[in-house]
Amino acid sequence: MSNISLYPLRFRPIFKRAIWGGRRFETVLGKRLPSGDDWSESWEISDHDADQSEVEFGPLAGATLNRLVAQRGEELLGRDHPQWRFPLLIKFLDGRQTLSLQVHPNDAQAAKLSPPDLGKTEVWVVLQAEPDSVIYAGLEPDVDRSQLEAAIRQGRCESCLHTIPAHRGDCVLVPAGTVHALGAGLLVAEIQQASDVTYRLFDWNRLGPDGKLRPLRIDQGLDMVDFRRGPIEPQTPQPTDRPSTTRLVQCDKFVLDRRTLDSPETIGGDRRCHVLMVCEGRVTVDGDPADAPLWEGGTMLLPASLGEVRLTPQPRAVVLDAYLP
Repeated sequence: MSNISLYPLRFRPIFKRAIWGGRRFETVLGKRLPSGDDWSESWEISDHDADQSEVEFGPLAGATLNRLVAQRGEELLGRDHPQWRFPLLIKFLDGRQTLSLQVHPNDAQAAKLSPPDLGKTEVWVVLQAEPDSVIYAGLEPDVDRSQLEAAIRQGRCESCLHTIPAHRGDCVLVPAGTVHALGAGLLVAEIQQASDVTYRLFDWNRLGPDGKLRPLRIDQGLDMVDFRRGPIEPQTPQPTDRPSTTRLVQCDKFVLDRRTLDSPETIGGDRRCHVLMVCEGRVTVDGDPADAPLWEGGTMLLPASLGEVRLTPQPRAVVLDAYLP
């Protein structure tokens, strides 16, 4: 593999099922799904334990992302080499029903787990929202541990949660330690740290497929909540030095830009790898061995060693660009 030059990488998605999922990965994003109406997550780029993304096209087809990080890490990651795993996990989520109320640990808390893991700061970008869809993001002011715990154990917690209406294009950053949930009717792109540590605090008194309440991890989860953090509001896009590009997120875990392309542009050349997610339209990427446009719902990893890469919208595209700070 060492004698093969890196190129724009597409990966086979890893589909997950959950009671709250649907089929919009197929009906909206054009992915081919097996039968069933509960497809909840499409892991697009993953280097997390057994969930390994595999290259789909070109001479590296079949290679796992973990193998690329281990054997071609400097070319892949550039200035962010070395890493023990690819540090971001890229997903789409289909919330036909409301997701459970959750919290994720920060890096220090996750490092103490067995086995150790990364913390989980994440960001959602809304691709589709049904009327009256909401996002639960953080706690109302002055809600403390005893209040939240009492509300959860009494089977009611909405009064403790900050609720925001959700609309297409909204971007919500969820730092580790934040109580959160996606409401019903949302299809979102998610960029997060490469962790899968989740503590389910509340599940809306919903029964699982076995007719029983799904298990909760209330005590452990409450230990992870940052009660100093209050309500979370959608991000306010910030201008950049490119007229086509707005900055949605800049935090210590990742940067997320949104590019609205009406004409060809270049990306990269900053010794970083870049992850592209198409939110609208389609775009061709120079050097892509698939020799086909990347459509809405498509993702791609551009290795740092490629330098500047030309993107050509057909005729217009909206693309998320995620990279390490």
